[in-house]
Amino acid sequence: MNTFLIALYFVLFKLQIVAIVLGIESSCDETSASVCIDGEIVSNIIANQTIHEQYGGVVPELASRVHQQNIIPAVHQAIAQAKINKKDIDAVAFTRGPGLLGSLLVGTSFAKAFALANEIPLIEVNHMQAHILAHFIPNQHEGDPARKPAFPFLCLTVSGGHTQIVLVKDYFDMEVVGETLDDAAGEAFDKTAKILNLPYPGGPLIDKYAKQGDSKKYQFPEPQIPGLNFSFSGLKTSILYFIRDHVKENPNFIEENLGDICASIQQRIVSILLNKLKKAAEIYHVKDIAIAGGVSANSGLRTSLTDLAKQKGWNVFIPKFEFCTDNAGMIAIAGYRKYLNKDFVGQDVAPLARMGM
Repeated sequence: MNTFLIALYFVLFKLQIVAIVLGIESSCDETSASVCIDGEIVSNIIANQTIHEQYGGVVPELASRVHQQNIIPAVHQAIAQAKINKKDIDAVAFTRGPGLLGSLLVGTSFAKAFALANEIPLIEVNHMQAHILAHFIPNQHEGDPARKPAFPFLCLTVSGGHTQIVLVKDYFDMEVVGETLDDAAGEAFDKTAKILNLPYPGGPLIDKYAKQGDSKKYQFPEPQIPGLNFSFSGLKTSILYFIRDHVKENPNFIEENLGDICASIQQRIVSILLNKLKKAAEIYHVKDIAIAGGVSANSGLRTSLTDLAKQKGWNVFIPKFEFCTDNAGMIAIAGYRKYLNKDFVGQDVAPLARMGM
């Protein structure tokens, strides 16, 4: 009798569920798996790759090999944490691009095999769109769990490989209105950290040391790029020459002034980002402003954006740290939205290293 009741309860529970989507993320060096049940992320497993630290950056061949080792355990853990069986999954969503081709190939191949074996639909997801759609994961924003940006809104998407200002008109109707012409903001942080002899990944360390320094101690130039586009290569070069010249005068310059150096560099990168974002908000008359991507975890950016929002009367949306960096939760929520639209792909789908919005 008890077994019958348990089985009956599960059947009734499943009948009330619109969709259970498994998300797979493998665009760079994080192997991640997530389960989304009716728009709620119930598990989000992220396996980081520490092997790249000794090389000072991500080595694509090594990344793809470690993905092969991590993907099955990550998926198994995500399903177990969600307290479901793999047979309960209605669709599998995966990152098709953009990203490292070898890394994308591992996630794509696994997703295709999983979908084929379980006879369920396959959903491709644009990695950059997923970063933005992370804002529609429940309980993302502090204070009001139901809080989410209203269409249209602007999203500043900043990561190690991308820096974009995106006008978001609907879930999958997005227009890039500004982007970097060379280096991404996250790349500028990491390359600066390398100049300062900080270990990889250096971006979070710059943020850490910046909290101990004076952001007005050193002045770095702000590129004068027309429109809403960005450029960080010139800033990176000026930092390189600045450090070189000061170390010639004082070999201990970096160690003695690390906090002030990091704070000044971070302040300039943040000001470049927010000045363009402010200009975009004025052009498009938008009050809802969001940030996404790995660099959105930067405390200097978060604080400065919050302060600017108070001045401008913006409604600001900042995701939890867990959903800032690459993760499968954002892939699963994007996949869920596509599942509702029956937006599926066939087994002939292939990963794309470059993929437009």
